[in-house]
This record gives sequence, structure tokens and C-alpha cells, in this order.
Amino acid sequence: MLKEVPVENYTDIPRVIANGANRIELCDNLAVGGTTVSHGVMAESQKYASEHHIPVMAMIRPRGGNFVYNDIELKMMEADLFQAQQLGVDGAVFGALTPQGTIDEEAMEQLIGAAGGMQITFHMAFDAIPVEHQAASIDWLIDHDVDRILTHGGPLTKPIEDTLSHLKETVKYAKGRIIVMPGGGVTVDNAAEIAEQLHVPELHGSKLV
Repeated sequence: MLKEVPVENYTDIPRVIANGANRIELCDNLAVGGTTVSHGVMAESQKYASEHHIPVMAMIRPRGGNFVYNDIELKMMEADLFQAQQLGVDGAVFGALTPQGTIDEEAMEQLIGAAGGMQITFHMAFDAIPVEHQAASIDWLIDHDVDRILTHGGPLTKPIEDTLSHLKETVKYAKGRIIVMPGGGVTVDNAAEIAEQLHVPELHGSKLV
């Protein structure tokens, strides 16, 4: 079971790696769902993690709030992706939606291109997509070589135990074509049960280790 742990500063990284994290999601401002860290934090975090053979996924998100980005914000995200590449970061975590809540295909193609072959996680913007559009969104992400979807299976106001039925549907539809990584309320205490119920290879949570 791969345990991905989100951290919002370099200081936490040695501790979570020592405690058993298998991958780091590097972000700032976890209280708003994560934003992009500074160049300095990204550089030192990547250096330490790579010395310990732990991959880093960098959050690429210029602000909290919704996932509808204008051209200037997309330009910022592109610049951050280029920076992450230059620093040798293993992967990127991002998502862009239209005002209607569907995938912003043009923006996503731009960002995927800027990622230049890094691993890509489509983050919890997925949970803001209307349920009736989620299957088509999964197909689109697969067709564009996105590696995984980070999802809570519903609004974060619901405990993950209450979203397991929808997560099961998501995993079933994905059929192993893309990794579905549950997150939001996954802890040391419930991780094994969630993994067993959903048959997923990866979990995400700040309290996983």
C-alpha cells in the first residue's frame, strides 16, 4: 500500500519520511486545499526526498477557491510547472474546470504539455465535477495520460466512510486504466479497511503516518 502524505513545508518532510511515507505531495496552505510552494521550499524538499528515494508530487495551484482559472493564472501555473521540471520534481498535482464544473480541456492540455512527461495527478477538483459528468471526465483523463485521480468521493464535509459507495463506483468504472487514490479523512486507523474495501493501491492523507 503506497502512502502519499501532503506536507505544507520542508520541516515536516524528514518526519513523515521517517514515519513511513512512500510519496510526498508538496503544497502550501493545506487549509484551503493546497497551493504551490515557493521555489526555495520546492528545491530543498526535492533534494531531501530524492536522497531518501521518495518521489515528490508538487501542487500546482496559484490560489485557494475554485478551479476555474483565467489566462494569467494558467501562465503562472505553466511557469511553476517549468520550475518543478528544472528542479527534478517527480510529478505535479493540478486540475482545471470550466464555470459549469466540467474539465477545462484547453487549460488541461496546456498544463499537461507544460508538465513535460512528469507524473500527473488530477486533484480533488474531480469532486467538484457533477456526478453525471465524472465518467466522461475519467475517460478524458485516461486519454490524456494522466496517472491518477485524487478524490474524496464527495464533498469534504462528509466523512470518507460516507463516500465509500461512490468511490467504489469510481474505482469500478476506472477498471485499472487510471489510479484512483482516495483522500480526505484517510488515517492510520482507517487506511487498511478503506484499501481493502476499495481495492486501491494508493491512499492519500496527512494522518496516514
